[in-house]
Amino acid sequence: MKLVRGLHNLTELGDNARRGTHGNGRQAAGCVLTVGNYDGVHLGHQHMIRVLQQRAHELDCESAVLVFEPSSKEFIDPAGAPPRLTRWREKYVALAALGVDRLVTLRFDDDIRAMTPQCFVDQLIVDGLSARHVVVGDDFRYGAKAEGNVHSLRTACERRGVGVEQLTPFMVDGVRVSSTAVRERLERGDCDAAARLLGRRYRMVGRVSHGQELGRTLGFPTANLKLMRRKSPVCGILAVRVYGIDSVPLDGVASLGTRPTVDGVEPLLEVHVFDFEGDLYGRAIEVEFIAKLRDEVKFDSLDSLTVQMKVDAAQARDLLSKVDSG
Repeated sequence: MKLVRGLHNLTELGDNARRGTHGNGRQAAGCVLTVGNYDGVHLGHQHMIRVLQQRAHELDCESAVLVFEPSSKEFIDPAGAPPRLTRWREKYVALAALGVDRLVTLRFDDDIRAMTPQCFVDQLIVDGLSARHVVVGDDFRYGAKAEGNVHSLRTACERRGVGVEQLTPFMVDGVRVSSTAVRERLERGDCDAAARLLGRRYRMVGRVSHGQELGRTLGFPTANLKLMRRKSPVCGILAVRVYGIDSVPLDGVASLGTRPTVDGVEPLLEVHVFDFEGDLYGRAIEVEFIAKLRDEVKFDSLDSLTVQMKVDAAQARDLLSKVDSG
């Protein structure tokens, strides 16, 4: 999957397309484009990508996804923005796995925020990306103050000879699949319900870093992962499976929170991998959340915490023994 970052590269890409090249001598045929956050790359997003690729095949051009970093909500209201399901790199990997030809990532800033819906279409969609067809959901909004909608998009694009296709909501078990719906299920600890909307169990990817080694002192050595996001959509004590250590996923129990018993402040994902001995520092691993066991609480002493950790580990082992891997 090709990656385009920044307005400068976007302008250059559009100029190449109008000249008939990609800058490397190949003929260019524009693209079929979709625009959105794609947070979680859930089943609704996957359906959108399938339609995108089909239209790109029909028009003999590339499929392209346009995303903004940070999201508009994170830029405008960082404290009030919802937790991210996927960091940018996780999103990149998921979209690449789906076969998207091009990911365009633009920084959301004051200039982008001030763009009128008409400028958004002219400068980004048509002149910037030379889109020939645009695929969006029924709730698509764009431009300054989110004043643009599917109707205005269709009017503006068709004036420039660009087709617009609006997809109906993607439903699972009578529920409209959305990033918000996935977050709601994770926040209430229903990992199974979230997995049904995602099309897979929810995972976080991170690199193991050094911690205080308190878990090792208490007999539960942990792999510590910084969240690299303002908020987490999931928290508490959870049964997990860990990928990236062995050829098969390994069972474990994890704590995701601020560690109130030791007066922690920064949220951290701590994973105790059952029956594993080895050095994981610096390793990139993927943690899959199977089930929430309980909320994080503050204990009166480390002894009380250790007793509960043993209970949590036993419960996680039992639960994971009944869940099929993958």
